[in-house]
Amino acid sequence: MDTFIGNIDTLATILSGFVFTTISILGVEVNWIVLWLFSGMVFFTLRLGFINVRGFNTGLRALRGDFSGTDAQGDLSPFEALSTALSATVGLGNIAGVAIAIGIGGPGAAFWMIFIGFFAMSLKFAEVTLAVRYREIGTDGLIKGGPMYYLERGFAEKGWPRFGRLMGILYAAFALIAFIQVIQVNQSWSQINVVLGLENDRTFALIYGLGIAALVGVVLIGGVKGVALVTSRLTPFMCALYLTSVAIVLAVNYDKIGPAIFTIVTSAFTSEAGLGGVIGAFVIGMRRAVYSNEAGIGSAAIAHATVKTDYPASEGFVAVLEPFVDTFIVCAATAILIVSTGVWKNGYSDIAMTSAAFATVSSWFPIMLAVCVSIFAFSTMIAAGFYGRQLASYISNGREWFVNLYLVLFCALLPLGAVVDFSTLIKIIDSLFFLLSLPNLIGLFLFTSVITVEIQRFKQARLHGEFSRPSTRLDL
Repeated sequence: MDTFIGNIDTLATILSGFVFTTISILGVEVNWIVLWLFSGMVFFTLRLGFINVRGFNTGLRALRGDFSGTDAQGDLSPFEALSTALSATVGLGNIAGVAIAIGIGGPGAAFWMIFIGFFAMSLKFAEVTLAVRYREIGTDGLIKGGPMYYLERGFAEKGWPRFGRLMGILYAAFALIAFIQVIQVNQSWSQINVVLGLENDRTFALIYGLGIAALVGVVLIGGVKGVALVTSRLTPFMCALYLTSVAIVLAVNYDKIGPAIFTIVTSAFTSEAGLGGVIGAFVIGMRRAVYSNEAGIGSAAIAHATVKTDYPASEGFVAVLEPFVDTFIVCAATAILIVSTGVWKNGYSDIAMTSAAFATVSSWFPIMLAVCVSIFAFSTMIAAGFYGRQLASYISNGREWFVNLYLVLFCALLPLGAVVDFSTLIKIIDSLFFLLSLPNLIGLFLFTSVITVEIQRFKQARLHGEFSRPSTRLDL
């Protein structure tokens, strides 16, 4: 086992060394891949005229079904699609990820996570709109979509079918590995281990890993309907439970909330290391923000593509809400929690920092965090398993035996997360997640005109009263 884990660590170091190669800007070393993703976020925010702001209310209306026809193609309602996507993005990245960012880059890194979430909303709109526009109906009658489909079909429209297929396969191949959520097992086990005082016993760790993998497998057997059934109920509950727990901690430390917010904001611009420290905090915030909201990665587009609608842009507006919930609500709450309790100064790392903040209420209160992270981890794993099903179907041209084989491997590898070192896992996951942005953003940039056409088509449909609640004054 030790030799196997050592080989994984070596692979992780090589992979992360390539992906996170730096370039010098004003004398500061910055990861080129971070600039690549941030450029995409800013580009679509400006190109689409701050659609993340103008389209927010439209997204709320679309979420309640105002623009979903009863005879529209699709498998899920807008709420079910958003819940499935949120169950994957709202996870331990919002709890452990924020702690990691603050632990490395200070409170200012949390500010940059939230700042980046604002631009991420526009990027989510772009990739989800394309996912619905280029989705396909499989031989089994189910809707299939995501970056692999809009890369293949979008480039085919431009006369580059082979290049499009290559880009689609490249994306799917990276994603099949990146979406195996071993890190969710790792961090949820870490918190349970602390609460129960098991002293990192590998036997108990494997038992936990095997147990949660079995539960994930049971849900995935039900396909997209089974996943949507669970996530549409689990996502609102887990968010409410976590935010209520955070609110209790903040109530105990109510007098420190204002100073904590002040520290988060000022630390983002007044780093003791000067410009280098500010840029460094931004880079750290960017890396953790991408893992948290997954904008530019394209994963959530796989879930949104299954929505019941005839207008791709309508679901794009729903997707705008996703980074808002993920970053502006859950991540921000975690950041204020950590800074207000002062635990970020005590040398904690990853989820142990958040756990220490919960312990300021009572020695038993980290049990609430253990419950929250277990639910977060479980919901993320079942959503990622659904994504993997779609990816495996794409690569194998719908061969069911290949899909089933991947799902077996997906569940079989989950227990590794309980025994592999966290630093190794974060190198691998970060590297693969960022690699996904290469083919995805290339496609998004080149298909911008398609996105604007779909926005105009949706506007015209609203003006002409094609929905149950026609609009005479558009808010987008």
